[in-house]
Amino acid sequence: MRCFSRLPTIARSCWLAAALLFSAASHAQWATIDWTIAETLLAIDAPVSGIAQQPAYHDWVGEPHIPEHVSDIGLRTQPNLELLAQSPPEQTLLSPMFTGLVPRLERIAPVGTFALYSPGADTWQEMQTLTRQLGELTEREAEADALIKSTQRLMAELRYPGSDAPALLMVQFMDARHVRVFGENSLYNAVLEQLALPNAWHEPTNAWGFALVGIEALARYPDATLVVVDPLPTGVEAQLEKSGLWQHLPSVQHDRLLRLPPVWSFGALPSAQRFARELTNALYELRGVPGSLASYPRRLFRPLR
Repeated sequence: MRCFSRLPTIARSCWLAAALLFSAASHAQWATIDWTIAETLLAIDAPVSGIAQQPAYHDWVGEPHIPEHVSDIGLRTQPNLELLAQSPPEQTLLSPMFTGLVPRLERIAPVGTFALYSPGADTWQEMQTLTRQLGELTEREAEADALIKSTQRLMAELRYPGSDAPALLMVQFMDARHVRVFGENSLYNAVLEQLALPNAWHEPTNAWGFALVGIEALARYPDATLVVVDPLPTGVEAQLEKSGLWQHLPSVQHDRLLRLPPVWSFGALPSAQRFARELTNALYELRGVPGSLASYPRRLFRPLR
């Protein structure tokens, strides 16, 4: 009889333990110093307590927006450990480029590392793998799967329908005389492949998918449409307005020139979606095709004549 009399107590204990585990999981928070991880966590609605260098995130990544309750935990290369320790996260998440910070970060909370843009890997598949990994970690598997499927649908909807697609040169300015040109192993190139748009740049790129060149190198592609992705360094636009080298580029002279708002060039699926929308809309506007897919009030980047 005593054994049976203890059953309600055991059941209550099991229920309480399960409830505590559920409560701990539901209140788990993650912090990250990596913007690619940050944008993915936000896109799958994972609970985030801290993201590094938020003003620069808004300049370079743009979307998804960071909620006000998420703390800015300092520079990506020098996070504020005191602030992070005030409310330790379940884990601090980072990419391999920040592994030098692991010993210090581990004093506060466990550290998880997630890789993207591995040399020789399929960038498009890597972005989906990262999304699934973060969904599993944060118990947002359904949201991660939805993000993957919505990205696949978007790429299919925006895929260029014809065989006369313009070859594109995708660049970001480092200063008034140098640009990053994006090719193999870059997010931009991965999106072009999904949209059936040709990349004019076939030269070697680094592990991040870009080559650093002088703007005179762009003259070797007279038929390409030049895609400039913001942000521009301070003062560069004014310098280009007076630059004879810039103004004599064929893409500039013939108005085959697009300017896009910031899209994180080292991002994952959220940045891929944003780049696909912005690029497709800009190409529609450049060609005078009605029915653009977004309402972003674009100002084409053309220097003064």
